[in-house]
Amino acid sequence: VQLVESGGGLVQPGGTLRLSCVASGFTFDDYAMGWFRQAPGEEREGVSCFSLSDGTTYDADSVRGRFTISSDNTKNTVYLQMNNLKPEDTAVYYCAAIPMRYYSGLDYRFWAEFGSWGQGTQVIVSS
Repeated sequence: VQLVESGGGLVQPGGTLRLSCVASGFTFDDYAMGWFRQAPGEEREGVSCFSLSDGTTYDADSVRGRFTISSDNTKNTVYLQMNNLKPEDTAVYYCAAIPMRYYSGLDYRFWAEFGSWGQGTQVIVSS
């Protein structure tokens, strides 16, 4: 499994970014995909995830209504559209993939033990 994120950067509060994650090395439909983030000095937390087979989505309360996870299965790519960004969204954002048999929404314990991770992309929200 290989995951490569891109799209991070510096953005002003209220701005938008779209993160991309290109996946390879596994059958897309057999996995769930997720975005997680880790701010300096903080634990990694779930942002948004969904099952590629049925599209069921889970979003963290802190991003619901602002962030949207989606995919283009023809490109094996998962996106995170981030709107109305806030300074507290500043973090390294990680893409992850987990086999469906271990998938339990945004429960990080399962992703940590059974998931595969990208290298991360930095998002800084600052004026």
